[in-house]
Amino acid sequence: MESINGLYKAECIRTTVFRDGPYKTLADVEYATAGWADWYNTRRLHSSLGYVAPVEYETAHYASLIREPQPV
Repeated sequence: MESINGLYKAECIRTTVFRDGPYKTLADVEYATAGWADWYNTRRLHSSLGYVAPVEYETAHYASLIREPQPV
């Protein structure tokens, strides 16, 4: 948990990647957090997945499970 908290602070709170300007309201923090969570869970390149985004990896995984019908 400490690792993800540190990443969140470094990538979302202390930068302006997921927001424009300073945080003025709680809604600003919530909006930036939602953007970061979306990026983190779907689009970031993950080293243990071969530097592929999680969504792409999952799509490829489930596609590999679908077998083509075999002719009889």
